[in-house]
Amino acid sequence: MGYEDDQDEQEGIGHKRLGVKRMKSLIRSSGYMKDEFPFWITRIIQGAIPEHGHEFVELVYVVHGSGIHIFEGTEYEIGAGDVYIINPGETHAYSVPGGEPMEIVNCLFMPSLIPDALLKELQITSSMDYFYVHPFMKPDVRFNRHLNLHGQDAMLVLGLLDGMRRELGNRAPGHTTIIRLQLIELLVLLSRYYSLMQHRGTVSSPRRLEREITARRIYGYLERNYDKKITLESLAGLFNVGVRQLNRLVRQEFDRSVIDVLHTIRIDRAKRLLIESDEKVISVAALVGYEDPSFFSRLFLRQAGCTPTQYRQSLEHRHASQ
Repeated sequence: MGYEDDQDEQEGIGHKRLGVKRMKSLIRSSGYMKDEFPFWITRIIQGAIPEHGHEFVELVYVVHGSGIHIFEGTEYEIGAGDVYIINPGETHAYSVPGGEPMEIVNCLFMPSLIPDALLKELQITSSMDYFYVHPFMKPDVRFNRHLNLHGQDAMLVLGLLDGMRRELGNRAPGHTTIIRLQLIELLVLLSRYYSLMQHRGTVSSPRRLEREITARRIYGYLERNYDKKITLESLAGLFNVGVRQLNRLVRQEFDRSVIDVLHTIRIDRAKRLLIESDEKVISVAALVGYEDPSFFSRLFLRQAGCTPTQYRQSLEHRHASQ
């Protein structure tokens, strides 16, 4: 057992809510959030906008028209019926050539909007592929084999999006509960459509495909909730598998244990924070889920080959010399 395992036993693979609080503050300060409910939705004519990123999940549905979606520097054509998700930390932009205007529904929310307890109570983690699987595929898979809806399927999805938009606009008693339930219904419905699309194009056996998808669900959950206190037992309970099976599924797909996957995700996020913010190293450690800054620094050194301070300084020197 290595020092990572010892540390994980002591602190439940880390715990800090500062990351979510900070993200909620960012989303509110951007003008989208008007209260503590981390959700916003709007239906707009999308014009050209420059490359940008954000700290919340963005789900986009194209209602009418067509345009170019530029994701991480690569251009993809989009049109009516297309649905896609942008993860926190990813960058994208739009280019809209002349012709028919492109109308989209833009749905922004924090992953914390849907609590783990609710997912577990409803037993729907296995029905959330579009939320936990598709957004974590390679970009060419995500956008060249994207979900495109038409007919009754498109009407159902647009109806749910417009329903959430009305609830947010009216803010009647119980609107936050209705929005949560409608968002869950939307994600389960999109997951159903995505699963059908996957099965049509797969050559894997059904059993192997199920193992792969379960492992990717787990990975997607870790990507979205890296700053939470996550134990192997709670994760296994959420995905309705045993702890040994949990590790076996993840190792078969990613050749690493669950703990190693989580550490890698956290260190990658820490690198972005060191580059993009002026947060002190002790704050960065807390924001990515580590209560012990010295453990964070040792782990960072092991994975990145330098300390967090050295990593930040090397990038500052590189920018200064350009």
